[in-house]
Amino acid sequence: MKQALSRSALVSVALAVSILSSCGPAGDHSRAVASVLAKLKPEPTAKAAPNVAFADASGTLHTLAQFRGRYVLLNLWATWCGPCVRELPALGHLQSALGSQGLKVVPVNVGRGTASETASFLKEHRADLPVYMDRKNSFLHAFGAFGLPLSVIIDPQGRQVARALGAVRWDAPESIAYFKSLAKRAPLS
Repeated sequence: MKQALSRSALVSVALAVSILSSCGPAGDHSRAVASVLAKLKPEPTAKAAPNVAFADASGTLHTLAQFRGRYVLLNLWATWCGPCVRELPALGHLQSALGSQGLKVVPVNVGRGTASETASFLKEHRADLPVYMDRKNSFLHAFGAFGLPLSVIIDPQGRQVARALGAVRWDAPESIAYFKSLAKRAPLS
């Protein structure tokens, strides 16, 4: 069992490395993807995403396990974080570009404030994203965040396969193409 799990983890890491290093045909496109997503680094070993609860706008609790079967782009952000605020609209554009394909953008506000304040903030900054909150800073501790924004790609099996510290151009054409190719690999449940 342990050997099978290790092989599975290795395959997941190899998949993340290959996707990050060569999305699409070789040449200028690969370099553009590498440039746009340069902050997105594969995890040395795929490990299970922590089972941390977060609330939506109505106060209903959720966990990342609810998104199994698709890739998740988890984004930890706060209203007081300038780079976070600048990348929020890009996350919304990425999710819009992908629709309900095999990727779900899960932006979790780890700062202070209420759900209605978070919703107003997202609307004010033209970020068409769901309201998710972590008022206990559980995500910061569980994911070992030492700065914001922190984005983590979680594979369909619920394992962390890559992460980016700092703002990323999620809505660049190369980023959208990368996530479309990634989403095609996810078995929708």
